[in-house]
Amino acid sequence: MTPELASALIPLMRWIDPETAHGLALHALRLGLAGSASVVDPALEVHAMGLRFANPLGLAAGFDKNAVALKPLARLGFGFVEAGTVTPRPQAGNPRPRVFRLVEDHAAINRLGFNNAGLDVFLANIARRPTSLPVGGNIGINKEGADPERDYPLLVQALARKVDYIVVNVSSPNTPGLRDLQGEARLRSILAAIHESVPNHPPLLVKLAPDLAVDGLEAVVEAAIAGGAAGLIVSNTTIARPKLKSPHATQAGGLSGAPLFGPSTEMLRRAARLAGGRLVLVGVGGVSSGADILTKIKAGASLVQLYTALAFEGPGLIPRLLHELRNELAREGFVSIEAAIGADL
Repeated sequence: MTPELASALIPLMRWIDPETAHGLALHALRLGLAGSASVVDPALEVHAMGLRFANPLGLAAGFDKNAVALKPLARLGFGFVEAGTVTPRPQAGNPRPRVFRLVEDHAAINRLGFNNAGLDVFLANIARRPTSLPVGGNIGINKEGADPERDYPLLVQALARKVDYIVVNVSSPNTPGLRDLQGEARLRSILAAIHESVPNHPPLLVKLAPDLAVDGLEAVVEAAIAGGAAGLIVSNTTIARPKLKSPHATQAGGLSGAPLFGPSTEMLRRAARLAGGRLVLVGVGGVSSGADILTKIKAGASLVQLYTALAFEGPGLIPRLLHELRNELAREGFVSIEAAIGADL
């Protein structure tokens, strides 16, 4: 089966509960039913954090929480994939239903709550990761019994030789108190604890919430730099509710998809100006076209991630976006992705 044919079946999935449909999609990937695609173009290459990315488009964390389908995901054409979020201990997450499609808004709301099988299962699965492209691990803390200065270093130490980069998730809206860890003092403390425990860790990125106050962003950028982080992921889901059409619009949780594109891109642009080239930035939020990818890159991102658009459109989306991205680069006169980074700053 080709990615395009697999995508043609996506409308049938909309009759199924979103979380059940997601489980079926992971199972289909593991069976090889999503096919493979390859878009090779040297102009799309990106070099960042000491790593080579064949293209700048990656899969955001949350799709493959337990790292069970990384090889088939790599075959879809992504330049990198990110597994997790993983917590030290297994966690059931919040009660169902906890994922909602906002079809009219090309968006989703989730309040999953870091549901995952825990670190031991994650480590067993990540050992079978693809080596053909960079793989990241997204780490978080358990809802109960957590000690961030203990747990984040523990997770980094466990993953240090298993992944190419690690993301410190302090921005999910579905774990009580987690976003408080974005405060300057607490973030500095967590990064210091990681560096002290694992001085030779892979590149660390901090994933931020789009709801962070404008003045708070500057403090976070400086804390990340002082703490030795390699970069930032901008951004996680939002608790804001712009004007939405879907009857699910009032559900609690984090909003992702098209409505997040504008706010997350503006925050990315502000972060890029504040960082002044001292951090690698990854743009995520509402990406569904090649033009969207290039917009994030021109706003300062070296790399771009998506998730919600994949759930709506299926695996055929990835080669389509990469073809669109090549066309957009040519149309705007850029010889490469790297030449476009920060062009709008």
